[in-house]
Formats: sequence, C-alpha cells, structure tokens
Amino acid sequence: MKQKILIIEDEPDVVELVRYNLVEAGFVVEAALTGAEGLRMARTASPNLILLDLMLPEIDGLQVCKLLRHDSKTSGIPIIMVTAKSSEIDRVLGLELGADDYVTKPFSPRELTLRVRKMLERARLPDVPRESFHFDDLLVDIPRHVVSVRSKRIDLTATEFKLLVTLIQRPGLVQSRDQLLRDVWDYDQQIDTRTVDTHMRRLREKLGPIGAKYLDTVRGMGYRFLEN
Repeated sequence: MKQKILIIEDEPDVVELVRYNLVEAGFVVEAALTGAEGLRMARTASPNLILLDLMLPEIDGLQVCKLLRHDSKTSGIPIIMVTAKSSEIDRVLGLELGADDYVTKPFSPRELTLRVRKMLERARLPDVPRESFHFDDLLVDIPRHVVSVRSKRIDLTATEFKLLVTLIQRPGLVQSRDQLLRDVWDYDQQIDTRTVDTHMRRLREKLGPIGAKYLDTVRGMGYRFLEN
C-alpha cells in the first residue's frame, strides 16, 4: 500500500511542485491550503507524514504543529516543517514544538523527497533482537512502540522514540551528536547538531525525573544512557 503524505501549504505553486515530485516517487499526496484545513485532514486522512509550512492563514504552522502533537490521533505522525524563515530561532522553535525536521525555501524537490523517504524509514520499528527494556519505572516496548513511566504512557514522536531506543541499546556508551544524526536522522552530511540537543531536551521533559536520571549529557562529547 502506498504511503500518504499531507501537504499543509498556502502557495498553490509550491503544493503542485511538491505533489508532482512525491507522486512520481510513489506516494499518495493530499493537500490543505490553510492551517485549520490541515488540522482537519491530519485527523481524518491518517497521513504517514506531514509537510507543514510555517506561514499559513487562519492558524500558523507553529500552532498547527503544537496542536498536532497534543492530539493522540496525530501525535505520532512525523512532521517536516517547510518554511521560508531560515533564522535559528524559527528552526529551534519548530523543533521544540514537535517537528521532526525542517527544510527551508527555496528547496530542492529531490532533496525534499529524500528527506521524506528517510523520515518514513526512521518511523518504522527498529529491527533488534531484544523487544523491550525495563528500568525501574521506565518501560520501553519496541514492537508496540510504547514508552511508559510508572505505568503511564508517554506520547513520543517517531524521532524521539528512535533516539531513546538508540541510546538504550548502547548503555553507558557516549554517542556523539554527529553519530546520533547518522543513526537516528540518517544524515550523512554535516548539519546543525543543535537538532539533537533540541530533541534530547524535549525527550527529557516528556520523561520527567526518569529522563534526567537515565539520559546523561557528557559535556563536549554527546549523550549516553545510564542503566544504574
């Protein structure tokens, strides 16, 4: 079955350019021209991934991203933010609100299609011999894609889940930001490593005290998972 991409973008020319390239790559594409319409379609069409513009009528892209992440029906859908705003604060704010990646305009349709493929591959369940991990009050069930703290389920994005599993599978070993970009984001080229820091901060916040206990920052080097 073909995977479905939802484009939330108010520029018809951009929509048609992205739609053409994604359809050629084998995806089913739906589009919304406003933030409100995008929210409705995200909840009803069950897309595999959302391409979200920042500047939208009715409800802007940052607010759309925030609402999608707070809705149990849409909280796990990967989001790539596509925006003409390229300043650091806009990128960081988008990531903090739950976007998994960002692309700035003007962009290469080929690169965007590649980003979509990489993101969808990353959202698939990891293929590992061990299926679950249990540390005191933290439970990570890989086949069910479930993380819980004290039996309360924690909603993580696909990227946050893979980041946590990657660290858990390498207990005690320091993972550099560049290594995590390769293993979690599938990026071979150098990009802003603050993407990793933003996701780690959001992951810790969602896990609460458990996150601070197990997710360790090694200053100047990277991150590691502490078993004890």
